[in-house]
Amino acid sequence: MNDRLQTALPPALAALLSRHSLGPRWMVAPGPDAQQLALAVQAALRAPNHGRLQPWRLVTIEEAQRPALAALFEQFARDAGKSEEEVATERERAWNGPVLVAWVARIDSNVEKVPPHEQWICVGAAMGNFMNALHSQGFGAKILSGRKCQHPALVQAFCEEGEQLVGFTCIGTPTRGLEPREKDEASAPLLSAWKPG
Repeated sequence: MNDRLQTALPPALAALLSRHSLGPRWMVAPGPDAQQLALAVQAALRAPNHGRLQPWRLVTIEEAQRPALAALFEQFARDAGKSEEEVATERERAWNGPVLVAWVARIDSNVEKVPPHEQWICVGAAMGNFMNALHSQGFGAKILSGRKCQHPALVQAFCEEGEQLVGFTCIGTPTRGLEPREKDEASAPLLSAWKPG
């Protein structure tokens, strides 16, 4: 995209094109307050939601709850046979970001008109809107998941019956620029014309 077109972009689109994930080591307090977090959730609610199933919800982890989360991360690490050093690293991840939010999904395989893959698309779209809304408010964020989100102790701690723990979003004030690391180009193979038969 040429520089002239870039400067003519609407502010919302310019913000969208400048977003990228920011690791926890590049975050400091403050994170979003309750009102700023609620705005990000409102943005998530504007994502496509086929059948209005609302297949996701968020759970905040307060500062006083971080030790309990650290114990769950430690349990996962020990059950996975990690070394003592890796166990300590997993415990520390409970303090990722000044604000930490868990994503929980409820995918209903019995909805004929909205199959599971479409429900997962809704979850992902909500995540994208949530992250973009945080970026637009000046915050950095990153979604962290991995095998521990399937560990029974963590699933039990965050999920009700029929739900899955998807990951954790750590959020804070960035200590480095929120510009993308590289330019993205909408070209082949990402964007191409259909050629039937």
